[in-house]
Amino acid sequence: MGERTLLIPESELEISAIRATGAGGQNINKVSNAVHLRFDIRASSLPDDVKARLLAVSDQRITDDGVVVIKAQTARSLEKNRQEAIGRLHELVQSVAVPPRARRATRATRASQVRRVESKVKRGQIKALRGKVSE
Repeated sequence: MGERTLLIPESELEISAIRATGAGGQNINKVSNAVHLRFDIRASSLPDDVKARLLAVSDQRITDDGVVVIKAQTARSLEKNRQEAIGRLHELVQSVAVPPRARRATRATRASQVRRVESKVKRGQIKALRGKVSE
């Protein structure tokens, strides 16, 4: 299985400029340079298997309605924040792009079973010695 690259069309992204919070002085008060990105997973053109895995991911950025909401405000420039938000979305989608390998059940070796039982017996003997001392 190779690396699977998924492209998300710009038309499926809803990007809006908002005022950033936090320190920044007068610049924060007058410039809307933070980016709020919304991406509807169910309405997207992603393959169905990727959509299902993305919706199953336990991530606070994904709402119950299946919308990814990403807020980027670290840079002072609107364009840099926009690129960062898109980059984070691509990172999230790439994390589920390749399906997880199915686990094949294997049996424990005879030697490992013997070691396990021996360690349990030894532990039981140690605990048995913890009782009250009688004379």
